[in-house]
Amino acid sequence: MAQSPRDIRRRIKSVQNTAQITKAMEMVAAAKLRRVQEAVQLSKPYLEKMQEMLADIAHSARFVKHPLLAVRPVRRTGYLVITSDRGLAGAYNANVIRRALQEFRGKDKASYTIFAVGRKGRDFFSRHGYPLSGEATGLPDSPTYPSISSLAEQIVSAYGAEEFDELYMVYNEFINAVTQRTVAVKVLPLTDLSKADTARKVNFLYEPDEVTLLTALLPKYAETLVYQAVLDAKASEHGARMTAMGNASDAAGEMIDSLTLALNRARQAAITTQIAEVVGGAEALK
Repeated sequence: MAQSPRDIRRRIKSVQNTAQITKAMEMVAAAKLRRVQEAVQLSKPYLEKMQEMLADIAHSARFVKHPLLAVRPVRRTGYLVITSDRGLAGAYNANVIRRALQEFRGKDKASYTIFAVGRKGRDFFSRHGYPLSGEATGLPDSPTYPSISSLAEQIVSAYGAEEFDELYMVYNEFINAVTQRTVAVKVLPLTDLSKADTARKVNFLYEPDEVTLLTALLPKYAETLVYQAVLDAKASEHGARMTAMGNASDAAGEMIDSLTLALNRARQAAITTQIAEVVGGAEALK
């Protein structure tokens, strides 16, 4: 059934209002993305310098035994799955959850545990009976270290207590504003330190001794890796939301054009009908 011009005008107005909302959300996501990108760039030099220093210590103090460096038989695996608290970000959350489910495929639920960041992942895993050991929700749009430190400390402590024997992080890696790549990265044990280039670029002087520093800083390094992944995932979230809202605004524009064409056709049909009625009435009076 053909719509009346009044109904079409109402639909155009409704779509225009929706387009204003999606355009505003796109601009907000772009502003948030810039702030998170700045935080990512500021944190990388700290992480790189800490890795360089710890690799130097680990190389010069190979006799040191630390739980975060030890490679042990894998009886149980930990997964840190990073999603968002809100939707309207395209396939952002679906991609992370799908990748996590691929990691779980074929495994008994007793052989792994999940640490969830974000309500979307937490709610999904809780609803479907997956083993959850920890969660962090309600993170700010530009996360700070204290906002994630509690969960990071819990993960590192649980690994040190041998509650699981390896840790993977599943999240969307930020490539650029329109491209995010879902990855599953192994974090614990910290085998990357032993593989790092140990050629000394700087002669470090340690106070107190190297063993004490290694014992104190390794947990902080592992926690910083978690924080860096959360920042990366947050940047990906804002980029995905910006892209999704941009696509929604474009779709709304196309719908408005289509409805405007339908309105013009309806008006033309109404005018043609009125002319035909007038002509018909005039012919009847002759």
